[in-house]
Amino acid sequence: MLMDDNSIAQVARPGTSFKKPGTGGQGTSTSQGVRPMSQSGRPVSGFVRPSTQSARPGTMEQAIKTPRTAHTARPVTSASGRFVRLGTASMLSEPDGPFINPAQLNLAKYADRPGLNKVLFDYLFYHENDIKNSLELAALATQSSKYEDWWWKQQLGKCYYRLGLYRDAEKQFQSALKQQPTVDNYLYLAKVFVKLDQPLAALDLFEKGMESFPGEVSLIIGSARVHEGLGDLDNSVKFYKKVFQYDASCVEAIACIGTHNFYSDMPEIALRSFRRLLQMGVCNTELYNNIGLCCFYAQQYDMSLTCFERAISLANKDNAADVWYNIAHIAVGIGDSNLAYQAFQMALISDNNHAEAYNNLAVLEMRKGKVEQARAYFMSAIAINQELYEAHYNLAILSEGQGDLNTSYKEIRKSLEAFAEHVDSKNLLTQLRQYFTLL
Repeated sequence: MLMDDNSIAQVARPGTSFKKPGTGGQGTSTSQGVRPMSQSGRPVSGFVRPSTQSARPGTMEQAIKTPRTAHTARPVTSASGRFVRLGTASMLSEPDGPFINPAQLNLAKYADRPGLNKVLFDYLFYHENDIKNSLELAALATQSSKYEDWWWKQQLGKCYYRLGLYRDAEKQFQSALKQQPTVDNYLYLAKVFVKLDQPLAALDLFEKGMESFPGEVSLIIGSARVHEGLGDLDNSVKFYKKVFQYDASCVEAIACIGTHNFYSDMPEIALRSFRRLLQMGVCNTELYNNIGLCCFYAQQYDMSLTCFERAISLANKDNAADVWYNIAHIAVGIGDSNLAYQAFQMALISDNNHAEAYNNLAVLEMRKGKVEQARAYFMSAIAINQELYEAHYNLAILSEGQGDLNTSYKEIRKSLEAFAEHVDSKNLLTQLRQYFTLL
């Protein structure tokens, strides 16, 4: 689109974009050979981030549509409809209808009522998810307040953010922040910078926020998240440890530090972090799965199997595949290929789009001599996740062994595009180039 305010540079400078983390930022960058990456190219974290499970609305209609979040509401305790004034008929609740019908509201009238407009906005925005009417009410209330109320500017920014108009949201949040510095304004503006792929601007904003509000945990965690997204794990861990000075029971900080210690080849120390979460009352599939992995790598095999049994009992359809995948890794580690094969198949039954399970199952098929079946599994893994460099490399090895040097060369190039520092891929590429030179 010509003259699009929301467009960003296609090629970012090293260390300044989430799209290519760890390409020049300060601190120790993560390696895919040590710590796995998500499909977006970011290092796997120990905690599910807010707003990471929902994508940007594809169309304006999807953004402003109003889903029904409540089908019934308690009717108002009026004696009869005769006593309801005509001016408040739009606010009347019916026994089997919605609490408020936004289509019948005269927003211009309610925007001038300070005791009601903010409550009505919160209902439309949070309960009804009616972004269109919420935006209209916020705009009218901002005009009614003569642009002097920072709260309404913040709500305008939230509406623009939900609609995907990040530049307009940035202007509103900056205006609100200039008028009234609050923690929420810092956090909302930082979210806009993250969406615009401007992590350095978000870090500068967090620094200013921590100067104005020292000891605010949400700002410290926000800065740690951005550093982790950039692959700057040293600074990320530093900020997470700083959180403990103000909140020793922060689940996100404990989980992320435990994950960092695990991938830093310190499973015993990571186990202390995850046990701390267990003592705090956190009890879910992911926690028992992580404890089981830490126990296995710390050579506590009896505890490992017990934890994975508990993880399977708590698992649901969303995380059962990952548990079975890790059980298969345990089986590979103890040399039980049959158990590993069955566990990988169970992972694919739970989630047919589990690329890592396809890749590892293909490796087991290669060991059995079933080359065509292994090739099919490798192709399935690549089709699901193009950034999985292991699948490209394994397919290149398989093709090279069968004499298909052209396919092997293409796949090894893709492997190096996904993970440029993979030594085995570099060696195979050098070997293939020597073959082509002899030809």
